[in-house]
Amino acid sequence: MAILNLKLGIVPTEFSRSRRGLLPVRSPRAGLVTKRINAADDETTKSEKKKPEICTADELHYADVANSEWKIALWRYLPSPKARPRKHPLLLLPGVATNAIGFDLSPQSSFARFMSTQGFDTWILELRGIGLSAHVMESKSGKLHSKLLESVINFPERLSGFLDGGQNSFITGLSRDFSQKLLNFIEESQQYSRPSFFHFHERAPVDDFLEQFEQMRKYNWDFDHYLEEDLPAAMEYVRTQCKPKDGKLLAIGHSMGGILLYSLLSLCSFQGRESGLTSVTTLGSSLDYTSSHSTLKLAIPVADPARALNIPAIPIGEFISVIHPLVCHPPYILSWLTHQFSYPGMMDPQLFEKLVLNNFCTVPAKLLLQLATAFQEGGLQSRNGTICYKDHLSKSNVPILAVAGDHDLICPPVAVYDTIKTIPEHLVTYKVFGKSGGPHYDVVGGRQAAHQVYPCIVNFLNTHDV
Repeated sequence: MAILNLKLGIVPTEFSRSRRGLLPVRSPRAGLVTKRINAADDETTKSEKKKPEICTADELHYADVANSEWKIALWRYLPSPKARPRKHPLLLLPGVATNAIGFDLSPQSSFARFMSTQGFDTWILELRGIGLSAHVMESKSGKLHSKLLESVINFPERLSGFLDGGQNSFITGLSRDFSQKLLNFIEESQQYSRPSFFHFHERAPVDDFLEQFEQMRKYNWDFDHYLEEDLPAAMEYVRTQCKPKDGKLLAIGHSMGGILLYSLLSLCSFQGRESGLTSVTTLGSSLDYTSSHSTLKLAIPVADPARALNIPAIPIGEFISVIHPLVCHPPYILSWLTHQFSYPGMMDPQLFEKLVLNNFCTVPAKLLLQLATAFQEGGLQSRNGTICYKDHLSKSNVPILAVAGDHDLICPPVAVYDTIKTIPEHLVTYKVFGKSGGPHYDVVGGRQAAHQVYPCIVNFLNTHDV
């Protein structure tokens, strides 16, 4: 039996790298489900757990996050032996509520695999609560507590007291639909011992689902936890594995991943320390959305009542799965929502479906509330409001490539520019792409991205991989 390396937390490469088809159903790694490791079974898990089929990387690694119960997941794509050797490893950071799949949709549409063929030792970070990240919890027995489950099921009715009219009514309706599906699932599971709500490869009994749902109470982190704990843990782990001579990494962030990188540069400048990065590339990212008409504003009406009603987490992946049939199938009532992700015709329909149904996860309300400060004067703020991350970005000496899509409704070019305009000109390169980098995900997985966007990024990395 193949085993994990106990010291490094590596899942070996001999397991299949290919998916069985395109998984046009909800994956067990998206939405509400986060992998749990009971403390008593931790060593068994490390020594016997196979790399999940959903993970198409060459290796799957785990890194401990200090002062937490989390192990963040790192998908590793080994550099091609045919490519020129590189001096620095490359770390990829996905956006908010998204896992590694967006960077590796298929062998023909894989940003991560493309970078590995260029010689980069490429790593995708899955932050706590996302994808294959693991929560180490103490074993517990006895009856499951269902207060959280009850509060989430009743969330739509309670939400209606806060929201009224227009799009807010639409959001309430979607959450009510989700709750009804959840209730239907629980009712079904009382009749069958193996429910099929998430189409598990190995379906779990309802008690396991409810227990995992209860773990939403653990969703008590915000953006600063990612910035101050998860990202440094990932960077240190990659440094330890790759041993670059100068101890630095190349980094690329999409959406919130880019926001994290901007914030890291700003925080390090504010604290007078090195960032550990030799260059940064951001894809559709900004610290300040006040001058733009970003559609992210639609998420703000959900976060505030979630806080008031003590709902710790928002199951974004499940909400998206609920509306998906209305987006991609007749009568296409919500087809206009596809423009949030991809320009018509720029993604293979099966890959787009895979992205929508498998890429999005549950996020804490605290995270959305802190990200909402990016729509306030001064832009994104620290947890306690003492730091505006945009204010100190100009003091960084790390070269930045900022990429925007001219049809990006989530992070319009004006929002991207409002962040990088404070950076000295000799340190920043600003690129706006048309259809190849139009809406938010085309810059990563669109049909033309590999021909237009990727080469631009590689040229930038070549300049700074010295």
